[in-house]
Amino acid sequence: MGWAGLTIPVETGSIHPEKVQRGEKDAADQMPPQAPSPAPAPSGSVGGAAWRHLLLLLTGLPLALAALAFALQWRGGGVDDPTARWPPHAFPGMGMTDPTPPSLPSSACGEVLIASSGPSFPYLRGWSFPFDSDSDAALHPKVCVQTSTSAGLDQILPWLFYHKVVGVAQFLLFVEGRAAKPQVAGVLESIPANFLLLGRQGVKVVYRTQELEEQQARSRIWNETWLAGFFYKPCNYELFVKQSLNMEMAIVMARDAAMDWIIHLDTDELLYPGGGAEYSVRHLLADVPGDVDMVIFPNYESSVERDDIKDPFSEVSMFKKNYDHLPKDTYFGMYKEATRGNPNYFLTYGNGKSAARVQDHLRPNGAHRWHNYAKSPNEIKLEEAAVLHYTYTKFSDLTSRRDRCGCKPTKDDVKRCFMLDFDRAAFIIASTASEEEMLRWYNERVVWNDKQLNLKLLRKGVLTRIYTPMAIVQGLRESGVFTSSIAAAQSLVNDKVSLKENNVQNKNHTKLEKVSRKFIRANSQASARKILHAVEPASHDSNVSAVPPLSPPSLDNHLLELS
Repeated sequence: MGWAGLTIPVETGSIHPEKVQRGEKDAADQMPPQAPSPAPAPSGSVGGAAWRHLLLLLTGLPLALAALAFALQWRGGGVDDPTARWPPHAFPGMGMTDPTPPSLPSSACGEVLIASSGPSFPYLRGWSFPFDSDSDAALHPKVCVQTSTSAGLDQILPWLFYHKVVGVAQFLLFVEGRAAKPQVAGVLESIPANFLLLGRQGVKVVYRTQELEEQQARSRIWNETWLAGFFYKPCNYELFVKQSLNMEMAIVMARDAAMDWIIHLDTDELLYPGGGAEYSVRHLLADVPGDVDMVIFPNYESSVERDDIKDPFSEVSMFKKNYDHLPKDTYFGMYKEATRGNPNYFLTYGNGKSAARVQDHLRPNGAHRWHNYAKSPNEIKLEEAAVLHYTYTKFSDLTSRRDRCGCKPTKDDVKRCFMLDFDRAAFIIASTASEEEMLRWYNERVVWNDKQLNLKLLRKGVLTRIYTPMAIVQGLRESGVFTSSIAAAQSLVNDKVSLKENNVQNKNHTKLEKVSRKFIRANSQASARKILHAVEPASHDSNVSAVPPLSPPSLDNHLLELS
């Protein structure tokens, strides 16, 4: 029987939903279990996966590069320290960590060189300054600083190493008095060999011996008129002539050492290379046009805020600006408040110091300027750089200046001995007053203890804060430069102490005699360098007089000009 003829009766009544659902459930229970079919993926899931891969790549790439860099630097014993590549002890004292002071015969400078009451700035720890033949070729121009000093190590060492940091290549130290003592000169002469420059000693000490005085007595300066107004006078005038004679000899020494510039500074003066790249005097002078013969650094004067200063280079940060660096209206408008009853705007000189290009026929023109026998020097004045003059910064400066001069404390006699009004007044008060009266006078005339006035003058720009020299000097102290220089000189100092002073001072006779002949024999054959080769002065040179220390412009003269 076939399926085609089969008729299946169908109930045509209403269908109950409950029965249908029960039937479907029963049928489902009887079927074997099946895996659920996956739902179709949304269209945005592909883009999300791509972003996740991209984020993973960006996260892993820096880590992979860091791991690669570490692997490249690995030497098997740790990461190479770049500072270890420099020659050890390339700057005297940098490699010594023991700050214990050496036991020298004299301890006058120990307190200042080893410790300080101010904050420390150990930024120079680990510095090194290689001066091998390869690196030296790039150090141009080469700058030489010459000084005449009777100071001690507490002043000379910070002064010397500060200028080394700012780019000075050679130092010519003409020493006498305390500076010529074995305890001081021995340290200066024994600065280690890694302080050399082109095989020549970076610090040359010249003693004021009888032979030196005889050689300078034959200098051509005595037969010329430009310095004649200062001859045969005591105190400051005598010092001024002595400085000029030393500068004349220093020109020859600087030329022999292949220096490009020479600067005369006192050991209470620091060069401030404002406007120069990398806080460098060398960079500053490298930017000077080639036709310029002389560069003038206006001076700023220290303004101490306490009467118990011990280490001016580390404790003084406030200075009075020079007239040349102030608007004229500001200078004369604030003149009386800035002067505070003193004779002049500055306590001492205000006409700055100068650097000269080492060249033929160069000569000194007093301690503040240079000149040339053959021409009028082309000079410029710097707009930002300055010489920081730390004058009368210690109360003891009153008596030390008094003790160096035998003049009578009268108004007439001090004019014969001192060029500047404040020096005359200070000498009289130090010679006639009690220590209590001297201290009161010092606080009234020198110490800037009126904070409101200080703030007013700072806002006007008459006073300024300069912290960099303080930071450098304190950093040098923290790095052990001063103490290690003293320690390294211990054996030489002991040898010098055992010798007679005459033998000590005669150590450089041969060298000095060889140098001096170049400028005392005007009729000798010209040398190859001819820096001081005798020539007939140009017509304009006979009218040029030495430039003495001069006070800044006064308000009285300004009012006279206006009237």
